[in-house]
Amino acid sequence: MRIINRLKYFLTYFFWMLIERPRIKKFKNKHQGEDCFIIGNGPSLNKMDLLKLNDYHTFGMNKIYMIFKRVNLNLSYLAAVNNLVIEQSKAEYESMDTPIFVAHKKSKGVIKKRDNVFRLFTKGGQEWSFGSLEEPIFEGMTVTYVALQMAHYMGFKRVFLVGVDHNFVQSGNPHEKQTMKGADMNHFDPNYFAGNEWHLADLKGSEVSYQMADYAFCKTGGKVFDATVDGKLQVFEKIDLEKAFELAKKK
Repeated sequence: MRIINRLKYFLTYFFWMLIERPRIKKFKNKHQGEDCFIIGNGPSLNKMDLLKLNDYHTFGMNKIYMIFKRVNLNLSYLAAVNNLVIEQSKAEYESMDTPIFVAHKKSKGVIKKRDNVFRLFTKGGQEWSFGSLEEPIFEGMTVTYVALQMAHYMGFKRVFLVGVDHNFVQSGNPHEKQTMKGADMNHFDPNYFAGNEWHLADLKGSEVSYQMADYAFCKTGGKVFDATVDGKLQVFEKIDLEKAFELAKKK
C-alpha cells in the first residue's frame, strides 16, 4: 500500500510539474518591489473602509467573495487551499475572472479548468518552510501563510495584513471538522460557515508559520506589517490602518 501511495504521489506531482508549474512561472517577480494588502476574513473587515483597497494590489482568501454583495472590491488575486472551502465555493470561483490559486489535489475534479485558475502543489502536516510556488509548498495551518508565499514569490516587498483577526470562537481540537450551528462569529459575514462544515483554526500552528514568513521577508529586505483593526496576532509589526494606506505604494 505504501508503494502504491508513493507511486500515486509521484504521478500527481509529475503531471502537476508538466501542466501547472509552467503556468505559475509567469508570476515570478511580476510585482518586484511593489506593495500589497492581504485581506483576511475576520469581523474586523466590518470596521474599515474596504473601498480604499481598490487603489492597491490585493490578495483575497477563501470566501472573501461574500463581501462583494455590499462592497465593490476589485481583487488582484485570490487563494484557497482548504478542501471544504473549495467545495463550498465551486460556483463562485468558476464565475470569477480574478486569478485564483487553489490547492491542486483538493481542487482536482471540483474546480473546472479555467484560464484564471492556477493550481498550487500544497502539503499539510506539521512541517514548515517558506518556498517557491514552483515546488511543493506547506500550507502552514492557514491560507494566509499561502498568500504570504504567493506575495513573496511575485516579488512584493512590503505586505500589509488586514482582517487577520487571529481570534476564533470555537470549542474542540485544531483542524477538527464541525458543522457550524448558528451565526458565524469568526468571519465578516454571519453566514460565512453557518450551517456548513468547517475546520477549527490552529492558532498556535499558524503563529509558527507567520514567524517563518516574517523571517523570509526580512531576509530579502522586505517587511510584513499587521494593519488589522484590533487584531490579536502578535507576530508582525503593528501599524495603524490609515498609516498603512499612506505608506503603501498604490498600484
